[in-house]
Amino acid sequence: MGGAAHPGHGHGGGGGPLDVWLPALALLGCAVGYALTVRRARRRHPAQGWPLARSLSFAAGLVLVAVALLPPLAPFAHADFRGHMAQHLLLGMYAPLALVLAAPVTLLLRALPPDRGRRLTAVLRSRPARLLGHPVTALLLTTGGLVPLYFTPVYDATVGHPGWHWLTHAHFLLSGWLFAYVIAGPDPAPAGPGVPARLVVLGVAIAAHAVIAQLMYGGFWVEVSAPIAEVRGGAEIMYYGGDLAELLLAAALVTTWRPVRTPRKPVRTPRKTHGTRVRPLRRPREEIRADPRTLPKSG
Repeated sequence: MGGAAHPGHGHGGGGGPLDVWLPALALLGCAVGYALTVRRARRRHPAQGWPLARSLSFAAGLVLVAVALLPPLAPFAHADFRGHMAQHLLLGMYAPLALVLAAPVTLLLRALPPDRGRRLTAVLRSRPARLLGHPVTALLLTTGGLVPLYFTPVYDATVGHPGWHWLTHAHFLLSGWLFAYVIAGPDPAPAGPGVPARLVVLGVAIAAHAVIAQLMYGGFWVEVSAPIAEVRGGAEIMYYGGDLAELLLAAALVTTWRPVRTPRKPVRTPRKTHGTRVRPLRRPREEIRADPRTLPKSG
């Protein structure tokens, strides 16, 4: 951990025209695409419609991404490690949760024709999708990716390089979306561990974030060329901001959890026959013998 700010600190770029217009146009395209998909889904299923809360959640996710990538935060992240950490939280934790709660996969399945919807479902059920959609895989891509980023020269290698700059942001956003999707997403997902196992994985992520933040604050093995005050400030942002984001994720998991109820089979009371065969209804022989009119006359 250096004692002076790295020249061009914060992933390069940060204030050029392309750094503003490219993400702005990409976000606008995502908003228009989601709105058109909602319109098509409502036309195909007018009785179901589409919840307004889902659309608002998607809009909130795009706003969080815009806050992370556009001024004033982007220039600040270009000059200060604390700004980078704020970007990390917005792109990797807060925005993905809002985007996942918008249920984009469910929306797409409603908008697609049946044959294409079955193809998408088959992809979600495929072996690669099950491997990628496992909570442990998502944990390694999100929290596990922080170790090489901040405790090896990888972070400094991305400083001042526009390509690595955008690749890092894309990794934060996509891996964060995957983690939120497999932990608490309302969308159809490949069959995986149940809610208790996902809570355990989420607990491991919370503990790992706390340990990484404490190591950064103490300056242990950190490979970030930035002033000590900035690194400690970034560690505090990760510690407290990460805890809040993961609590929101846990709340989303509980809220979107729908336990599967197995219908009870009706209990059939066995007919008591006492070991005798069921015979057709007729007059008992005992009654016949007791009635003298039915007895044959002797002599």
